[in-house]
Amino acid sequence: MACSLNRTIPDLSITDNHERWRKVETGKRRLVAQLISLGLPVIPKSVDEETGLAFDFIGVSLEGKPPTTGHANGLVTLDIKEADDAHREQVRVQMHEPYRTLLGHFRHEVGHYYWDRLIAHSHWLEPFRGLFGDERASYAEALERHYQQGAPLDWQQHYVSAYATMHPWEDWAETWAHYLHMMDAVDTALGFGMSAREMDFDYQPFPLDTLYDPQHPGGAAFLSFVNAWIELAGMLNELSRSMGQPDFYPFVLPPAVIARLHFIHLVIQQEGGRADEVLEAQ
Repeated sequence: MACSLNRTIPDLSITDNHERWRKVETGKRRLVAQLISLGLPVIPKSVDEETGLAFDFIGVSLEGKPPTTGHANGLVTLDIKEADDAHREQVRVQMHEPYRTLLGHFRHEVGHYYWDRLIAHSHWLEPFRGLFGDERASYAEALERHYQQGAPLDWQQHYVSAYATMHPWEDWAETWAHYLHMMDAVDTALGFGMSAREMDFDYQPFPLDTLYDPQHPGGAAFLSFVNAWIELAGMLNELSRSMGQPDFYPFVLPPAVIARLHFIHLVIQQEGGRADEVLEAQ
């Protein structure tokens, strides 16, 4: 399934691209496995050009222009140099990002794809606008404003990342990526018997009214998952610091983001029917 999504692979006459492609495919396969486990549709463009998903892994063009990572109508483009740790770290520092990984790229960009599939022409559109903002605002103007002025000073009280402040589409994609991060990390940790529940952290658990829909029957289970993630991330951050490494999860989740995460969970559950099952397994 993962291979069928490739539209363009790297130029393998370039020796370094062999290792780059291996890293890219590892990240993409983990992404696809998670999407399938959630019950989300994974349809190659080769099967359905209009609604399918595809990936271009490319490098510098013949004119010397580097590609731009992004999503357009189901096509996700990735600069193959993102697979180079040194290059990716240099870009991360230049962009003032706390976190930048191949898997993070994939999760963010497919967030745009699933917005088109699950939100754009559905009953979720108006609730989305009430929670994330009106996506009809000019993206070009938002992009220019973000890179000229940066994020609002109080962004950490309302958004999951500085980039999420740029436009409702980016807020959705960033929050979507974090939802996938959290679901996969908690599932993996518990699969190995790891738990932070017995650790003594001064974290105040989020109350039920933090959720997008506090009355939803599955709200308590989702909230338990979120609070478990907060505890787990705290434990893993401390472990990273003890090794002199950057924080494992360098983000703080304010209540407004918890509501958006719950909204995304409900959208995925309605579409795929398995998101609640993943929570129950945790």
